[in-house]
Amino acid sequence: MPRFYCPTPLQTGAVLDLPPGPARHVQVLRMQPGQTITLFNRGPGWDAGLQAAAPSGEYEAEITLMGRSQVQVQIGVHSARECEVSRPVSIAIVMPANERMDWLVEKATELGVAAIYPLTSERSVVRLSGERADKKIAHWQAVAIAACEQCGANRVPLVNPVQSLSHFLRDDLQSCHMDGAPARLLMSLQAGALPLRTWHGMASSQPVICLSGPEGGFSPGEEALALEAGFVPLSLGDRTLRAETAALVALATLI
Repeated sequence: MPRFYCPTPLQTGAVLDLPPGPARHVQVLRMQPGQTITLFNRGPGWDAGLQAAAPSGEYEAEITLMGRSQVQVQIGVHSARECEVSRPVSIAIVMPANERMDWLVEKATELGVAAIYPLTSERSVVRLSGERADKKIAHWQAVAIAACEQCGANRVPLVNPVQSLSHFLRDDLQSCHMDGAPARLLMSLQAGALPLRTWHGMASSQPVICLSGPEGGFSPGEEALALEAGFVPLSLGDRTLRAETAALVALATLI
């Protein structure tokens, strides 16, 4: 059954018009009145307070009307089905070039990432600002939504605004509570850094924020700033991984 993210309150028996994105997708699939879809609404698209009070899971919905640009559905049975990971893990990564960031967002969402923080650093290949950055964030958020619809997840991770590493460490890091103060882990190229798998084997189910640099790693000064902010340097092994691969290996190890 097709699944769609619908960022609005959902209640059994209610009749509503689908937002433009899901409505277009239903029309592309050439679905007809009487057919059913699945809707879920946990994500960055609507008020967090309302989300907290609403039941998690997903709803069956029957298509009741297909117009030229309108798709109306009636909300049916609620299912409390969840397939979220037990440990919330967010990743803060210096953006890789070309389409690799798209791939990273998609695969991180499939794995169960809680949030993504796109960063710039001294060795950044990609530098975004202003309207161009806003368009990229909207695009990556759409990639995360599509990945949730495909993989069965009911919670869309937030793709945060592009910011510099220094700004993230100074300001935004303080808001990464994730239902408790997260462990701060730095993917480091330092000799003697504790292997991530070893740390994971000793750790509890505490939430995690994982900081990963560009290819070539952070500069010594940037790494020093991260350590001052409370990050623990950890190693992913002896192989040289691409930036997007390193972040996904860390995520897959931690969840």
